[in-house]
Order: sequence, then structure tokens, then C-alpha cells
Amino acid sequence: MMERTLRTTERSVETSLSLLQEVLAGYVGRDFSVRFWDGRVWEAEAGQPTRFTLALQHPGALRKMFLPPTELALAEAYIYNDFDIEGDICAAFPLADYLRGAGLTFAKKVHIAKQLHSLPLHRGHNGRAGLTLKGRMHSRERDRRAVTYHYNTSNDFFKLFLDTRMVYSCAYFDTLHDDLDCAQERKLDYICRKLRLQRGETLLDIGCGWGGLVMHAAKQYGVNAFGITLSEPQAEWANERIRQEGVADRCRVNVMDYRELDAASNFDKLVSVGMFEHVGEKLLPEYFDQAWRLLKPGGVFLNHGIARTETEPVQSGPTFVDRYVFPDGELVPLHTTLRAAERSGFEVRDVESLREHYAMTLRHWVRRLEAHHDAAVTATDETTYRIWRLFMSGSAYRFWRGKLNLYQVVLVKSLDGVSNFPLTRKDWYA
Repeated sequence: MMERTLRTTERSVETSLSLLQEVLAGYVGRDFSVRFWDGRVWEAEAGQPTRFTLALQHPGALRKMFLPPTELALAEAYIYNDFDIEGDICAAFPLADYLRGAGLTFAKKVHIAKQLHSLPLHRGHNGRAGLTLKGRMHSRERDRRAVTYHYNTSNDFFKLFLDTRMVYSCAYFDTLHDDLDCAQERKLDYICRKLRLQRGETLLDIGCGWGGLVMHAAKQYGVNAFGITLSEPQAEWANERIRQEGVADRCRVNVMDYRELDAASNFDKLVSVGMFEHVGEKLLPEYFDQAWRLLKPGGVFLNHGIARTETEPVQSGPTFVDRYVFPDGELVPLHTTLRAAERSGFEVRDVESLREHYAMTLRHWVRRLEAHHDAAVTATDETTYRIWRLFMSGSAYRFWRGKLNLYQVVLVKSLDGVSNFPLTRKDWYA
């Protein structure tokens, strides 16, 4: 039995190495090594630094990674520990890009598939399961299930990699060496200055998360701030922090869908930071129409959200992010957002890209999460830790490469053409 097992392992190592050499034949400058489950290592290309190690955990690892040949299968093989990435995980994404665009002939694909099928079939996955939603897309109940799947993971988990204010959106850096807390505080203040908040005004934060922005606006600008979220753990944490900060008289967070707000509750200013991605393209008219109704004439709405690049192809079939991270999340190009806002009556006053800032933010989050691996697993489980590590590092890579962008759009509900905007933006940078 022992001898047969050794022969099977030896054969699987040889097959796996042969497969990798064949698939990566055109990959120039291979800066990673591969370690097989028996300890043998295929070293990085001569003269290249080893930026990460691809650790295959069992004889059937490549079969789990590449059958079926989809992004989802590869991601699931990682999150369920069929393979691991040791070292700089962000450095692994050029390899993923190469594998997606390898351009193999049909005959080559058939040959590789036969070799993959010759590897042992490994079974048994434990940990956080992906979410498949039912019901009408973007109905209130389905949106609630989608949002809480992500944000109700664990407050203790999010504390491990977010800043002290628990701000779960793009920070704003002045230099490459800024710490995360400083950059997030700068972002909150930058938003308040873009909104030109004045003492005594009313502010609505749609999708307020753990309440960092409403607290900052109430404390530093003296506004009456109201935040809404679909996550009860977020609201509970935010309201406790609001009480501790002594601003409960002018700041609160409620569990509520933005579509449930009474349009008669007019606000001076509106803001939405990192919630827009959950709306969905078909509901953009409803989203901006509701914002228009909630805003007083002459009011300002800052919409902060991720956009996909128009030239980036939309993946067909279920994706890793849709199944395990943001179910029903939908990114649209910038022009789609601006068109919907204008059709609802808004005037577009400013558009700013913070693409590089989000890449930097995500790198901070990945490093902080990795540094707290054991605590993250205690708060959730190993699979959840791997989902967030993969999701955030992959997003950082896509922002650096320009495949994703992050825009802050300042909209105004002009009154007979009067916007009340100053002639320059200099007060934003004072």
C-alpha cells in the first residue's frame, strides 16, 4: 500500500510539473516558485526574485484549480486551500491574467484537460459557503440578504484591517507613506469640504457603514447627520460609538433601505460612499430620482463609487466576487452614472478619480489582514480570511492596472440655474 501511494504521488508530481511547464511556456520572467505537497520545489526563473510561492497542497490541486477552466474554479481552489499563495499575493495577479489570456489551441486544451483528469479527484471543503440569491433582482428583500451576507460577517473581523473609525471605503493619501488612519480622516474631511457643509445643515449618508462620516461631519462641522445601513451590527456599533463621542443629539444611524425614506424629509446635503455598487444599472433612475426628492433645492449630493472601465469585458457566468463577496453587486461605466444622474435633474459639477488612492487603501487592508491571520480565523474561519485576502488583493491589482476606477461625483440640485457654487475649488484645498 505504501509503495503504491508513493508511486501515485511521484506520478502526480511529474504530471503536475509537466502541466505547469507546458501552460507557462510563454510566461516570461517567472518570479515565483512552485512547491509541491511532498516538499519538492520548482524554483523561479534564473535571475528572477521569488516574489511569492505557489504551494500545491495535494496531488489533485491543479485539477481543482483548472477544471472547469474558469475564474471561479481558480478562486475556489484558493479559498478552500487546494493551493496557497505565500508571500506577496498581489504579485500573483499578473500570472492570473496570463492564464486567462494564454490563447491555447483547441488541441492543446484537450491535451491539458486529459492530463488534469489523470490527477486524483480531491473532495471535502469546509468554511464559508458562497451565496446564491433567489427572487427578483434588487428587490428590497433580496438586496437586504445580499448586503448583510457581506457586512454582517463580524465587526471583530473588520476591526482587524480597517482604521480606528471603521471606514470601509477608499482613503485619501497625501504621500505614499501616510498611515491608514491619517488617510481615512483626510478622506472624511475632503468629502465634507466638497459638500461645503455648514453648521446646522442636515446631512443624509446613504449606506453609512459604521458611521465614520456622519460622526466626523457632526463633530467637526456641526451638522445634523443621519446615516442609514441595511446591517444591524453596523448600526449597533455606530450608535454606541456616537454615544461615546457625545454627538447623539445631532447624529444617529438607522437600519433602513434608502427607498424607504420619506421624500418629504428634505436634506441640505446627501452623500453616498461605497454603497452605489449595490444599486444595479436598472435601478439607477430610481436611485437618483429618490436622491433628487430627498434633497432641498440648491442642495448638493456627493456620490462616491467604483466604476468599471468601458473597455473591460464583462465576465459571463458566476464570478468569485458575485458568489462570495458582493452578491448582486454591479459596476457600471462612469458615463452610465452621469447620464442617469442628469436624467433625474442633477447638474454635474465635479468628477474626480481616486483610482490610485483605492489601490493604496486596499494594499493597507491586505497587509493588516495578513498580520492578524490568527485573529481573523478566530473571528470567522480560514475560508472567510482567504476570501477577503483574495478579493482585496485582486481589487488592488485591478485598480493599479486601470481595470477599475473610483470616482467622486459632485451633483447639485440647481434652482432656476443658480447652483450657489463658488467660481473655484480653492476652498476644498484650504
